[in-house]
Amino acid sequence: MKLRDLGLPVLFALSLVPRPAAAWGYEGHKVVAAIARAYLTPAVRAKVDALLAADTDTLEPHDMLSAATWADSWRNSHRETSQWHFVDIELDKPDLASACFGFPPTAHPASSGPAEDCVVDRLAAFTAELADPATSQAERILALKFVLHFVGDLHQPLHASDNHDHGGNCVVLALGGPRTSNLHSFWDTRLVEDMGSDPEAVAASLRAKITPTHKIAWEGGDPKSWAPESFAVAKQSVYTIASKPGCDDKAPVNLPAGYEAAAKNVAALQLERAGVRLAWVLNHALAP
Repeated sequence: MKLRDLGLPVLFALSLVPRPAAAWGYEGHKVVAAIARAYLTPAVRAKVDALLAADTDTLEPHDMLSAATWADSWRNSHRETSQWHFVDIELDKPDLASACFGFPPTAHPASSGPAEDCVVDRLAAFTAELADPATSQAERILALKFVLHFVGDLHQPLHASDNHDHGGNCVVLALGGPRTSNLHSFWDTRLVEDMGSDPEAVAASLRAKITPTHKIAWEGGDPKSWAPESFAVAKQSVYTIASKPGCDDKAPVNLPAGYEAAAKNVAALQLERAGVRLAWVLNHALAP
């Protein structure tokens, strides 16, 4: 199902909070950006900072970590960009082309759409714009902010998978006593919040675990190869709970023994991969 942000649990949540659930939450996107920033070449880091310094939009501050959250803030008033944040590869019938609306041709500039498109296409389109020196400065700034965000989105397993449940938004989890969450929010925010409240400190801790071998292994590829990887993570590590397909069954699901501990490790791995790959994308797109 597309339009995952409009599932019943999310509609209720939207009545209480100013923004919908987002991949990794704002903190997670900042963690990804902080990991990436450490791997940028000095020249590319300077280009990123110069582009952001020239930004006139006031939704978010113009540092790299804050800019990585901009696309979610923008989506709140530009719902035509909602479906750009995920790719609904169905567990029961995985089909990347179908999840990407048949890979429609991109508009020019890329920020014009199309609205019915997925994060795989949008990330590729904005990366190409960012790399093209002929792109206008205003569009290049938009492209940079979308790239900063969409690499993170693509590595959140529930933004690359679906069980006909709005990316886990319909799955209610019992967390002990009266506490509940939905599966999507559990992966978006709870797991990251448990890593710490300071995104830069969390990023430093995760980066310390990234070996040169990991970095080499994760660099390369493209959104069309990263999406199936995230889908596989979702199938192997996220949807291992006793949840049924669809949104009809609202009974809370108990987490299996060891699920949360294993999920924290998987979330950390995905944040690390996203950070390394974001740096790799930027270093190539903005190379001198």
